Amino acid sequence: MNKFKCLCIAVFILLLMGACGKSAKQQATSELTGQIPEFNVDPFWPKPLPENWLLGQVAGIAVDKEDNIWIIHRPRSLGENEGGPDWKSYNLPYSPAPPVVAFDPEGNVLKAWGGAGEGYDWPDVEHGIYVDHKNNVWVGGSGANDHQVLKFTVEGRFLLQIGKPGKTGGSNDTTLLGRPTEYDVDPVNNEIYIADGYLNKRVIVFDASDGKYKRHWGAYGRTPDDSKQDPYDPAKPPSEQFGEVTHAIRISNDNLVYVCDRSNNRIQVFQKNGTFVFEEFIARNTLALGSAWDIDFSDDPGQTFAYLADGTNQCVWILQRKDLKTLERFGSMGRYAGQFIWIHNLAADSKGNIYTAEVLTGKRVQKFTLTSYE
Repeated sequence: MNKFKCLCIAVFILLLMGACGKSAKQQATSELTGQIPEFNVDPFWPKPLPENWLLGQVAGIAVDKEDNIWIIHRPRSLGENEGGPDWKSYNLPYSPAPPVVAFDPEGNVLKAWGGAGEGYDWPDVEHGIYVDHKNNVWVGGSGANDHQVLKFTVEGRFLLQIGKPGKTGGSNDTTLLGRPTEYDVDPVNNEIYIADGYLNKRVIVFDASDGKYKRHWGAYGRTPDDSKQDPYDPAKPPSEQFGEVTHAIRISNDNLVYVCDRSNNRIQVFQKNGTFVFEEFIARNTLALGSAWDIDFSDDPGQTFAYLADGTNQCVWILQRKDLKTLERFGSMGRYAGQFIWIHNLAADSKGNIYTAEVLTGKRVQKFTLTSYE
């Protein structure tokens, strides 16, 4: 064998070794361009809950840095025939699970805690959960008097409360909240961004350690206005303010803040200082409760895709994150695995899988495994 042939074989082997040495993450990232992710529901996730626990309306879901899945549900939403207060009169062993439940990636329960305790005000109607870069767990509520966000350790030890139940000061108050809905923590500046919410019409930012006020803004980065708005009409110009519900917030890897203006069927994108960047409408002709319920991003470093939960059309929209143009959707109305009854929240893990939460009579959490890219 001549030297040139030997050299070619050696180069080929080195190239092959390099390709095999690529991480699955690198390979997946290189395959994203021009392709759309596909998902299959896992009907066996999560595993049966311990101690005959039952879930009520699941009103928040998050994934921590170890890919554990956290939910917050509403134990008081269980009826008398499904583990509610009068269930014991039937002499059956079922009972509501604690409000906060954490699952490992295989669907086993890791931790469960929550409810009333000393030093803080647990909400009347649980809504939203987020686990930050320091493994702190943030929760809140959307009841008529729920104007507070709470911070706990992963073991359920209370750390901080922002806002007070029963006290609200409107969308330009810098200390009180108005039925906040969802949260995200910026690890760069250790600030918590709150979608505030069912009563107020704004984004508000606090220091995540001491709860000190930083800044706030309304739609298009303007000063929020709480005056009554006309109902959404797709034939009319977009509202200058956030609509009935500012329902979700998420910060991307490239430091953009995505806000779900649910009843106005739109996502508005901002810089961290509140400067408006752009907006996009999803299923623009949707009426009722709107299409923009919750948002998260794909797992590749560039976060090529955005996933939007739509609790009116009962689906997950797959969007191109750079411009939020709609690419595809999955899910439909129904009770079978892979269908939805009021999908309310979603979250994606580091492997690209999506987890969804359902309220109203859905009362469940589902896993959708990333299977391929089209």
